[in-house]
Amino acid sequence: MKTQSRSVSHGMMAKTENEDQILVQQALRGKPKSFGELCRRYYPSLIAIADSILLDHHLAEDAAQETLAAACRNLKTLKRPESFGAWVGTICRNVAKDMLSELPRQRKAAERYASLEHDCDDCDHGMIMTEAVQQLPQHLREVVYLRFYNEMSYEQMAKVLGATQQSIDGRLRRAKKKIAAFLAKKGFRR
Repeated sequence: MKTQSRSVSHGMMAKTENEDQILVQQALRGKPKSFGELCRRYYPSLIAIADSILLDHHLAEDAAQETLAAACRNLKTLKRPESFGAWVGTICRNVAKDMLSELPRQRKAAERYASLEHDCDDCDHGMIMTEAVQQLPQHLREVVYLRFYNEMSYEQMAKVLGATQQSIDGRLRRAKKKIAAFLAKKGFRR
């Protein structure tokens, strides 16, 4: 059964790659609707990738928009049009990291915690869970954001990150273990 599922999944991924390749080629021939379709497909994923780095949804939206603008300007440099998703994901990571380096981390963290209310247990739990995710290394935080905040399938995540579904699964498992260990240190039980 697993073999059949893998081949169906691989077939769907190949179909999407072929569609991306066609859209990229059409965009390069001056058809703006084709690039618009690529933007529509990847914009939510780019927000999730940027949010996993910047830890600010509004900044992540800005990073995703900047990424798509850069992708549009540099589309002719894409060597493998079928790899558009992984290519644009890499651009997004770089844009978000550049944005992060321009922001003073201490000020951002102070503003974030100052805006949280501390007068209920649920607020404290939410803050601790946010802290648990934020302490993850960026590559693990990225898959958590894509999977749980953006509700992407393993197949979609693999395409955007340019990785295999197995490596995505491994990253998610490591992220969950690190979050569980962090929560255990804070006194939470399973």
